[in-house]
Amino acid sequence: MKQNPQQIPGRPKKFVSKEEMIRNTEENIREAEISMEFAGEEELEHLQEKNERRKHAIQRMKDEPLS
Repeated sequence: MKQNPQQIPGRPKKFVSKEEMIRNTEENIREAEISMEFAGEEELEHLQEKNERRKHAIQRMKDEPLS
């Protein structure tokens, strides 16, 4: 089984800020919207549902207090 690169002993953990997570998720939404132009009916529905979940996740991240 392949080992997760973040779990290799001696390797520093990568920190991703909340802002970067939000930007990454927004980019995923844009990429999915482009894919929707070429998707069949079933795939289109799947991508739309996924983007809705992504939008809710972004809102949760924005509402989440800083720790």
